[in-house]
Amino acid sequence: GPITGRDIAAGERLPAGYVEQILLRLRRAGLVNSTRGARGGYMLSRAPEDISVREVIAASEHATFDLHCVSHPVGEERCSEAQSCSIRPVWMLLQRKIDDVLESVHLGDLLVDERTVRQRVGLPVLTV
Repeated sequence: GPITGRDIAAGERLPAGYVEQILLRLRRAGLVNSTRGARGGYMLSRAPEDISVREVIAASEHATFDLHCVSHPVGEERCSEAQSCSIRPVWMLLQRKIDDVLESVHLGDLLVDERTVRQRVGLPVLTV
């Protein structure tokens, strides 16, 4: 059922206002629905298996990370006015790779323990 922003904040030890801001962004992006009233709160709008981590980040942060040289127009505090920046394609490739990984992981994948997630995404399983 629905869970309040305050309950999420308490469970994650985060400020309630911060959590509410994120939930508002997620609601605007259509990832969560909200209901009012005594039993109100927030619920996912789709099954956890159908929501990628990238969607959540895009809704809350707008981008994985800001490629300043790509996102700002020429003339606005760019690191280089030159059109032949050799590192720009590397940053763009890195952003694409990160986005691909985040798109391949869904909220449903995160509902299990770390060991299982490591196996699902192809990372070595840690032994303690």
